[in-house]
Amino acid sequence: MSTRCYQTPIRSPLLSPFLSLAMAAIADDRQLHRAAEREAAKAPPMFNMVSDTGGGGDDGKSKQEGSYCLIKGSSDLSDRGFTRLPDRYVLPVSERPGDGLGRVKLPIVDLARLRDHCRRAAAIESLDAACRDYGFFQASTPHRLCLPACLPVLPACHASLSACEQVVNHGVEREVIAGLLDVARRFFELPLPRRARYMSADVRAPVRYGTSFNQTKDAVLFWRDFLKLASCQPLHAAVASWPDEPADLRKVAARYATANHQLFMEIMEAALEALGIACRRSLLRELAAGYSQIMLNCYPACPQPELALGLPPHSDYCLFTLLLQDHVEGLQVLHDGRWLTVDPVPGSFIVNVGDHLEIYSNGRYKSKLHRVRVNSTRPRISVASFHSVPVEQVIGPAAELVDEGNPRRYMDTDYATFLSFLASAEGKHKSFLQSRKIAS
Repeated sequence: MSTRCYQTPIRSPLLSPFLSLAMAAIADDRQLHRAAEREAAKAPPMFNMVSDTGGGGDDGKSKQEGSYCLIKGSSDLSDRGFTRLPDRYVLPVSERPGDGLGRVKLPIVDLARLRDHCRRAAAIESLDAACRDYGFFQASTPHRLCLPACLPVLPACHASLSACEQVVNHGVEREVIAGLLDVARRFFELPLPRRARYMSADVRAPVRYGTSFNQTKDAVLFWRDFLKLASCQPLHAAVASWPDEPADLRKVAARYATANHQLFMEIMEAALEALGIACRRSLLRELAAGYSQIMLNCYPACPQPELALGLPPHSDYCLFTLLLQDHVEGLQVLHDGRWLTVDPVPGSFIVNVGDHLEIYSNGRYKSKLHRVRVNSTRPRISVASFHSVPVEQVIGPAAELVDEGNPRRYMDTDYATFLSFLASAEGKHKSFLQSRKIAS
């Protein structure tokens, strides 16, 4: 089976006349800079500021505003000192973040227990409960945090998701983690013309700089800029296409991708064992050459965070996501109908079940809705790594998990089907997964 990296040629759809101009000018940084500055000078009068419903205003001006926001991104708007939110970012009242006072204190799972034959069964049971009941757990460095395996019950104001667990002894060195967060921050600090070399609205592009969530389809933009790096195995096939600025980005990101993939493989092996998959070695061999993607995210300080989100409620299209974040909070998970903020633990990973694993487990494990809040004072950097089977491979419910009492609940799917969906729809919530469910 081929495991080549998903190298569909980068295309430049005409999001707007200005985006077309900007993409054409990328080869000449000075020309792009002059074009961006001309648009920036027009910016204030074209913004229809905050409305009660979001997305309001004259259609012509809204299109101009959308063009400007898509090419400049939230980082530039924040750097320019805007004190009010452009209308294109204002969510309808029903979709705004609300007070968000609930918080999550995540318990701990020690990966060393998975490596210890005498304690592996208990660790597998804990991991199984996490994936089955809530879809989230957390991994932390041993030198940062080492708590007892049995945690006390927390008061209601700090709701503890019993399935959200911190994993110590994850084996990824602190220097590797800190190095990637630092190089990500420096990339987003580059002048716009140098970042814009990698700009594309094509969701299939293996390397892509952009803004919002699904920028060609988002009715309201989200306060986030990103850099996507395809990191399929073997890694050397992908690294050469990654940005060469900052100068150490390729080296630092490649080192992180290697360690991150090894951690994913260990967690995935444990999950397959928990599911009772007899032929897991075969799938693990495929995953060793599977598809991975690293997403560097920048959530700048937002002038009116109560009106916007960094990312909308969504689930992830993969088997597992491993999220690395700095010390600034922002991630929220939906639990019992409430949005709860995850307390960031520097040097830790948050791991969540993706749609692929919900499909593969035939619904035993659930991908979890999550979103990102922004704040008015501090930028936030995070790095999400998405791991799954090779892009050409079809995935469906495991044979061991389908029987008369547990009929097949999902259709088979592959990465190309997901990308086609994403190119035609916003992709928020669990909309793609819902499209793959079999009516009961």
